[in-house]
Amino acid sequence: MAPNSKGSIHLFRFAGINVFLHWSWFLVAVFQVSYRSQLPHGYSSLSWCVYEYLALFFIVLLHEFGHSLACRSVGGRADQIVLWPLGGVAFVDPPPRPGATLWSIAAGPLVNVLLIPIFSMAWFLANSLHWPETNPNLFNLITTVWIINAALLAFNMLPIYPLDGGQILRSLLWFFLGRARSLLVASGIGLVAVVLLLVFAIRDTWLFIMAAFVLLNCWGGLQQARVLARMAAAPRRAGLACPNCRTPPPVGNFWGCGRCRAAFDIFATRGVCPNCGTIFNTTRCLECGEMLPLSAFGETN
Repeated sequence: MAPNSKGSIHLFRFAGINVFLHWSWFLVAVFQVSYRSQLPHGYSSLSWCVYEYLALFFIVLLHEFGHSLACRSVGGRADQIVLWPLGGVAFVDPPPRPGATLWSIAAGPLVNVLLIPIFSMAWFLANSLHWPETNPNLFNLITTVWIINAALLAFNMLPIYPLDGGQILRSLLWFFLGRARSLLVASGIGLVAVVLLLVFAIRDTWLFIMAAFVLLNCWGGLQQARVLARMAAAPRRAGLACPNCRTPPPVGNFWGCGRCRAAFDIFATRGVCPNCGTIFNTTRCLECGEMLPLSAFGETN
């Protein structure tokens, strides 16, 4: 559901994290900048609308770096951020523990919280320097950026999975309900909330598009919760165990082929996809997330 680096421009690499810009960003940027320039009581020139749009994605980028750096601080994998018209996506893979997941998710909104006093001080300084009269374009930009940051924070904290608020709720529930049931509950709450959001956003095109996108991802969360529940209930393969977390792998088609997307049991087939014949010498432990050689789990017969 989320964009990937395919069809994206590599902008830069910072702290081991690659930042990409999806090609569709430019199309929406032209539309949004043109739309903002035609609003009454706006800026005096088109260039200020461009600055505003760039400021929006600068805030989004800081937010996504918050997720990525927090994930890496708890031993997770996070090496890619993609910016696209609906915001940004940090591809984070924290260790499958509620505390690690909670910190990885909460660090993004925390960036927005920290930006509020910074933008507030900038606004008060601009006001004391009489910029509303002497430099109205810059004052309008500072005011709008403050509003954008607060709006992004408020929207992201809605208890709708997979928004940050929904993922934070899921992480908190994980402590009490477990991995699968917490995702099931958070996704169920998110579905109800996003349907209400769709009704509210019926007259706002962009908000409606974002709500529809969130709905699709929320439904995907429910499907993932079902898989996790099946995995938790599945019997475990005797004689095998992950060398990292010491958990035996489940019996069943819980692995997916990266080439043909077929689901199969990688240990039952000795690492060979039964659909296309692709050979896998490594696999990810479904409990701790560690990528390991098949041989590290023991004999695969």
